[in-house]
Amino acid sequence: MMAQATAATPALAQDHSGHAAHTPQQAEVAAVGQATPEEALISFRSALEGLDGAAMTRLFADEAVIVENGKAEGTFAEYFEHHLGPELKAIKSFRFIEPTIDIVRQGEHMAMGMETYRYRIELADGRVIERRGSATSVLMHDAAGWKILRYHSSSRPVS
Repeated sequence: MMAQATAATPALAQDHSGHAAHTPQQAEVAAVGQATPEEALISFRSALEGLDGAAMTRLFADEAVIVENGKAEGTFAEYFEHHLGPELKAIKSFRFIEPTIDIVRQGEHMAMGMETYRYRIELADGRVIERRGSATSVLMHDAAGWKILRYHSSSRPVS
């Protein structure tokens, strides 16, 4: 049995009172790498390829929830501390191959993303990991630009 889908709140019905706080400086910050939900996801992928934990962290909302391969990992900060951060230390290079992104906007402040890709990881000990993956995400827009609010990724061997 399929769950009934709920409709998104139309943009005109959403609370826009916080927009008065947008300053030209905030608008400029939002335009750098996070002007669109696509750019936020591309920036995350680039930060991962660059093994740049600080850049990745800036792209996630404080309350973001990460799910990887069916396991809830907590907030991005928690996920980075116990999972991704230690992994990055063992990675020599990380490369995405043939990435795709599909974005569905829900009004002005929410978007859902679907990504597919292959990736190749070279570890410092010489091992190579090649997998095919996909990710779904929920992104929100606020005065700081687009941030990732939910991120679920999974992968399987390339075959």
